[in-house]
Amino acid sequence: MIETAGRTDTRARIVEVAARLLQEQGPVAVTTRGVAEQAGVQAPTIYRLFGDKDGLLEAVAEHVMNAFVAAKARLVADATAADVDPLDDLRDGWRTQINFGIAHPALFRLLGDPDRVRLSPAARSGREVLAARVHRLARTGRLRVSEDRAVDLIQAAGTGVIQTLLATPPDRRDPQLADEMWEAVLDRILTPDPAAADTTRGTGRTGSPASTDAAMATSVAFRALVPDLTALSAAERALIAEWLDRIVNNTSSAPAQAGTSGPTTRRRRQH
Repeated sequence: MIETAGRTDTRARIVEVAARLLQEQGPVAVTTRGVAEQAGVQAPTIYRLFGDKDGLLEAVAEHVMNAFVAAKARLVADATAADVDPLDDLRDGWRTQINFGIAHPALFRLLGDPDRVRLSPAARSGREVLAARVHRLARTGRLRVSEDRAVDLIQAAGTGVIQTLLATPPDRRDPQLADEMWEAVLDRILTPDPAAADTTRGTGRTGSPASTDAAMATSVAFRALVPDLTALSAAERALIAEWLDRIVNNTSSAPAQAGTSGPTTRRRRQH
């Protein structure tokens, strides 16, 4: 037991040292010799615990991402308990994710490998946190695409923004890029504000008929609430969920009607 605890402590110390080197100097600084010296261990210890440098980098990525995702999960729990507006909570999550990516360029590039992301428990947990935020929004009747589609769009847009900003010299980065991309995503996934609906042309945010947007949002909201219908049997809830999934997924994939695009409405928080 003592040996196991010591092994865990040694592993944690090595990961902490490697994470600091990665953040301060980039992947090139994360060498087995350099990490071993600063962690106070022999180089063979790193090979025994992590296999090779790639194994160490993967452990570092998981360590940093786990801490970040855990913090996000706490924020979602707090927002839910305090009944914070789901759209405000989702917006805050977007900004937090963008800021994190910009502040951790080496880690972001490390996690840019699709195979690494696919196998990362922390990445899966991060998607679950985003899905929880989207689910809260879906229950309000404001989401006009499926929850999975909304998560995919937000995740893809956020990754693109971070990649673009990191590829641009800091003094030339567009400070409005993240906000503009966020507005573009909202235009795709949300129904119009009732007060700002295009009553003259009867169109929704993306040019589809307003009635279609409303029906879709109702279907998405109903689907989000199905697990709460405890008066029904599990089989009945599953059947309703299947029907609604079919409606939502079919409508989400349908193209907008040509020639009916109307003006969009910004949903920025006023400062």
